[in-house]
Amino acid sequence: MTPGGGGGGPMKDCEYSQISTHSSSSPMESPHKKKKTTAKRKWEVFPGRNKFFCDGRIMMARQTGVFYLTLVLILVTSGLFFAFDCRYLSDQITPAIPAVGAVLFFFVMGTLLRTSFSDPGVLPRATPDEAADLERQIGNTEEIANGSSSGGYRPPPRTKEVLINGQTVKLKYCFTCKIFRPPRASHCSLCDNCVERFDHHCPWVGNCVGKRNYRFFYMFILSLSFLTVFIFAFVITHIIHRSQQTGFLNALKDSPASVLEAVVCFFSVWSIVGLSGFHTYLISSNQTTNEDIKGSWSNKRGKENFNPYSYGNIFTNCCSALCGPISPSLIDRRGFMQPDTPQPAAPSNGVTMYGATQSQSNMVGTIP
Repeated sequence: MTPGGGGGGPMKDCEYSQISTHSSSSPMESPHKKKKTTAKRKWEVFPGRNKFFCDGRIMMARQTGVFYLTLVLILVTSGLFFAFDCRYLSDQITPAIPAVGAVLFFFVMGTLLRTSFSDPGVLPRATPDEAADLERQIGNTEEIANGSSSGGYRPPPRTKEVLINGQTVKLKYCFTCKIFRPPRASHCSLCDNCVERFDHHCPWVGNCVGKRNYRFFYMFILSLSFLTVFIFAFVITHIIHRSQQTGFLNALKDSPASVLEAVVCFFSVWSIVGLSGFHTYLISSNQTTNEDIKGSWSNKRGKENFNPYSYGNIFTNCCSALCGPISPSLIDRRGFMQPDTPQPAAPSNGVTMYGATQSQSNMVGTIP
């Protein structure tokens, strides 16, 4: 009786402990584990200095104070024009004036928001494996130069040379993004990103201007020039028309908002129209602001440093910049992070571009 009862006791304890452990771990802990392993979107861990809104759909620079000033100036000036000038001009001259002004206003706002809220062409940074491989290669450069390295391994230098339409172009290595920047790309110090076909960082739109939003930036400043000239011209028309009826001083007293609009438009129209003309010149020659400031290319194809990206025709250059499909975003900011997925390592003799690897021998091509 005693051995049998003693044997039954431990068996029951063992069974109880197994059932208790199984029942408490599977159904109770698995929901909590799922919550902890929820994948984050890429914009939540984006390494650059950017702000994101609407679950990553809107991407802007971190410093956006001047952008809000741009919005206020456009909204206030246009609002005063529609509220105090358009009614008089519509009754006394033609109702087409407020209609044309409304079309220009909505076009300006649409292109401004499209420029400010979009990815300008940010290049993805190298994966940890690619970055470690390239850093190792560049770190061994001095050893090879001194003859202390063994074997025939030759690491890439800090610059690469590619041939584009007969012109040699250097690709510089970015120590922040750990990539060799493609042609015409540059690193923005304010946003801390390498941007494809980098033009400049514009605080007035609160974003970089690059390959994916340059056409919208150009249409914004061009349409803003037309809107500013349009408002200034018809505000002056309003004041002159009133002064013919009641006198100049009475006209100013009757429409103080028109005076404010005229002053704002007068001081802003010169810079806006000048900026539009400058970018029209850049588009016609297929250059960027960054290239023009640095004096990278000459306008004459006979010289040694001719612009390899120019088609030699103003119309073709304009179509290349303003027409055609927009390239997709390379950073996939609304995609989900995959922390458990192994990252591919770059080959030791390659050039890291767009998060992938290309051989230097395949980098001789035409205009991208």
